[in-house]
Amino acid sequence: MANTADLALSLLRDDRLPHIWCAGCGHGIVLGAIVRALAERIAAGSIDPAKVVVVSGIGCASRATGYLNFDGVHSTHGRAIAFATGIKLARPELEVVVITGDGDLAAIGGNHFIHAARRNIGLTVVCFNNAIYGMTSGQYSPMTPREAIATTAPYGHIERPFDLCELALACGATYVARGAAYFAARLTEYVGGALDHDGFSFVEAVSQCPTYFGRRNRMSTGVDMLRWQKDHAVTLARAASAEPEGLAGKFKVGVFRDREEPEYTKEYDRIIQAATSRTVGDGK
Repeated sequence: MANTADLALSLLRDDRLPHIWCAGCGHGIVLGAIVRALAERIAAGSIDPAKVVVVSGIGCASRATGYLNFDGVHSTHGRAIAFATGIKLARPELEVVVITGDGDLAAIGGNHFIHAARRNIGLTVVCFNNAIYGMTSGQYSPMTPREAIATTAPYGHIERPFDLCELALACGATYVARGAAYFAARLTEYVGGALDHDGFSFVEAVSQCPTYFGRRNRMSTGVDMLRWQKDHAVTLARAASAEPEGLAGKFKVGVFRDREEPEYTKEYDRIIQAATSRTVGDGK
């Protein structure tokens, strides 16, 4: 484990630290889960660090690419999956990881998310979900709960939030999991499962923003918000036997789906090979 821990530290760019995230923010915990999951697989030889590419969009979470010692792309708002799709199609042998926030992924990037899941292209997408636009001063996002206070909802938010895991499942994602910053070790396992999976893999990581969400919603510190995660998370096994009213206000954690289906770049290569063989056979 010591070797893996040392390796994990080597995957961070020391010259870019300390990070920009606020005190109490959960994003460092989520990034740590990604780094540990990658380090375990690099140590085991199943991932080549020279073939890892990390892609992000715009937002607090998307700054994470700058702290990782891999080739990376800090792309435009909501377009991380679009950039990652292009990279994976051009170089299918690469391990392409997408780091994104709830606003970046579920709002302006929503259509890219839907279609990447539908295609089952081999990306690992980790959404740092803190239910707010943190970088731009606390506007509500598609993940902000009803009745929560935000700068753009000073009298309470009236829109229903997405359930990102249910959305991913409906769109055909073949690996779907949800964890939380409070359960960091389990979150590392979920990210590891996503990296091992050959197909579109989605992990929602419930994070915390005490600066722009917590202090407006009676959770003024990161510790308060971590306690909320502990008290409101329900495992899939417990949820399956619970009465619906017992799940009100709770969120499910665990692996919702892990199944093998044809991965997009492999299917695309098969079409290329078929077209090439036909062209050669026709003498054209």
